[in-house]
Amino acid sequence: MTRVLVTGGAGFVGANLCLALAAAGDEVVALDSLKRRGSELNLARLREAGVTFVHGDVRERGDLLGLEPVQAVVECSAEPSVLAGMGSGADFVVQTNLLGAHNCLELARRDGAQFVFLSTSRVYPVAALSALALREGETRFELDAEQPLSGASEHGIAEHFPLGGARTLYGATKLAAELLVAEYADSFGVPTVIDRCGVIAGPWQMGKVDQGVFTHWLLAHRLGRPLTYIGYGGGGKQVRDLLHVDDLCALIAEQLADPAGWDGATVNVGGGVEGSLSLLETTELCRQLTGNEVAVEPVLEPRPGDVPLYASDCRALFARTAWRPTRGPRTILEDTLAWIEANEESVLKALG
Repeated sequence: MTRVLVTGGAGFVGANLCLALAAAGDEVVALDSLKRRGSELNLARLREAGVTFVHGDVRERGDLLGLEPVQAVVECSAEPSVLAGMGSGADFVVQTNLLGAHNCLELARRDGAQFVFLSTSRVYPVAALSALALREGETRFELDAEQPLSGASEHGIAEHFPLGGARTLYGATKLAAELLVAEYADSFGVPTVIDRCGVIAGPWQMGKVDQGVFTHWLLAHRLGRPLTYIGYGGGGKQVRDLLHVDDLCALIAEQLADPAGWDGATVNVGGGVEGSLSLLETTELCRQLTGNEVAVEPVLEPRPGDVPLYASDCRALFARTAWRPTRGPRTILEDTLAWIEANEESVLKALG
């Protein structure tokens, strides 16, 4: 039995991971500040699974170093909203995503614990992603086979894609935390893994327009609320890959089971081009699944920090493991909708 700390353990990814690890027989501690609305809904799930919940904040080092020793730390805590870093919330983004990661690394150093860091595709710069060679298909933008930058191809964006340039404050804090992870590995021998995740989706995600877009889209169709296609001609052809949260949890469990084999890995984790959707395609899927059609208005001006297409090139990951995504976009949306329908009152109350 491994004693694992999951920070952000009452959040979307963190809570699902806690339940998966507890079901596999690990001793799991979930630490969360409960700042994000909806996280409180996971407390009963954690309790029923035998997960120990600690109400704490990664920004407070004492909350972490006050814990009993652990053998692994999975750093899932973050302020994941790109928009949050563009106004008065900038300080919170830096304190949570960078200082919080530093404090978690100090715990891993103290205990000689493995450190699994959930990073993001947002570490790749906005201008570089916006310069990709694209062609416009009937329902989406598509990647050309020939690309102007190393690390970009018809397979998506690889780990060696150029990192120079601005990437939003969210992406910058996560990249800075990645650098700290590498330094702790080199200086203190902390065994580390960095997972650069694309869009993660599935049940128990409190979807909002700036984080959890696929759940947000489903909720709008379920409730008959209008939507907007923002930027890039207003046609909804911008693309993201998506990965079911249960598939991500299975990968992390594999990484935790083999610290030496995964030590030092930095890998893209996502659905890839094959597991991607445009907003236009998402609208059609949501219409089919809910039986509802909603108005979608075009907005020509793009949102700050947005890009027309991102898909994870996971070939480096696949070279290390037999793990593969097992659920495609339609299944992800079906699972999410089933959860919404079973918990609609609680979800709406949490989202406000």
